Amino acid sequence: MEPKEISQAVISRLPRYFRYLGELKDEGVERISSQELSTLMKVTASQIRQDFNNFGGFGQQGYGYNVQYLYSEIGKLLGLDKTHHLIIIGAGNLGQALANYINFERRGFIFEGIFDQNATLHGKKIRDMEVQPMENLERFVKENDIDIAVLTIPKGGAVKVAEKLVQYGIKAIWNFAHVDLNVPEGIQVENVHLSESLMKLSYNLRES
Repeated sequence: MEPKEISQAVISRLPRYFRYLGELKDEGVERISSQELSTLMKVTASQIRQDFNNFGGFGQQGYGYNVQYLYSEIGKLLGLDKTHHLIIIGAGNLGQALANYINFERRGFIFEGIFDQNATLHGKKIRDMEVQPMENLERFVKENDIDIAVLTIPKGGAVKVAEKLVQYGIKAIWNFAHVDLNVPEGIQVENVHLSESLMKLSYNLRES
């Protein structure tokens, strides 16, 4: 039997479920019904059940969900039971802010290196990493088993850098550059366009 294809809409809701369940777990809640979770998350109980049914359901009729178990299982679906090794390309304000955000490490996302073409930044210490020149990138990726690259550079150079990253064996790119990347099939890209998010907020503010 072919594996069931899960919609991106469902996948995009998984991190939110994970976050709410983590908070419930920390509060000592052991069980929760889809209706109770619906009230907390402002998602219909029907939608929650449909989402979870894509992965086998996780619950029991009339019994609800075991919070710890559901939190653990969704974590596995999100790949959080593994450690991911990351590099940052771009040691500007955004790159430095991401490198300093310790919650990533708590989820298993470990920053191993940071790179920039600006020679004046080379050797600067950001947490326990020194900013390295781009010339070191290929060797570093291969020697440190890097699987995710974070792009925080201007869009002008992002496409070429992404092409090199793919050549070096990177399998996933978290892209903050304001450009859509054209990468080979099998390479995962998550685009984060901060200005688009702000414009969406502006629209909703205008309509409220």
